[in-house]
Amino acid sequence: MIDLYTWGTPNGQKISIMLEECGLEYRAHPVNISAGDQFKPDFLALNPNNKIPAIIDSEGPEGKPIPLFESGAILIYLAGKTGRFLPEGATSRYEVLQWLMFQMASVGPMLGQAHHFLRFAPEKVPYAIKRYSDETRRIYGVLDGQLAKREYIAGEYSIADIATWPWISRYEYQEMNLAEFPHVQRWFATIGARPAVQRGIKVPA
Repeated sequence: MIDLYTWGTPNGQKISIMLEECGLEYRAHPVNISAGDQFKPDFLALNPNNKIPAIIDSEGPEGKPIPLFESGAILIYLAGKTGRFLPEGATSRYEVLQWLMFQMASVGPMLGQAHHFLRFAPEKVPYAIKRYSDETRRIYGVLDGQLAKREYIAGEYSIADIATWPWISRYEYQEMNLAEFPHVQRWFATIGARPAVQRGIKVPA
């Protein structure tokens, strides 16, 4: 059994989508980040960086429980556990991992800043809005160029797609028009039609 500590954000949805795709048994524990639950001692004992998501797999390596935080690390772990969504061949595997790192280093941080300054900042900061909006548009362009060549980001459907899709699902938060990026739009619709994705984005209930 896997215990998932999460909230309804793109980073949290990555893991619930992956768990649904893999058909793994899990329990979802809501961590209300708006109420500060991520700072409570019990959660900090699991993730000292006070960020969701985090998991505890009671059937970890060698049959021992393993706690994990950081969504990218969790995706790699679950892919290794199930043998799914991360190719075994070295070349294909590293291609997936490089695009996963692109999501972790660029897609999430930059689009997240766009969310903040466009929607949640207590005051409008024109410089920050322009900076992160411009970077968001650049990132969409990178993805559109890659998806012009392939059905999915790294060839076959993988943890690179699972990690990236929830951030693109907030395109309205970023004030982006998917029609300007037709390959991203096609990819977004294809993945959004997957039943496991539709289930995963509803976690926690």
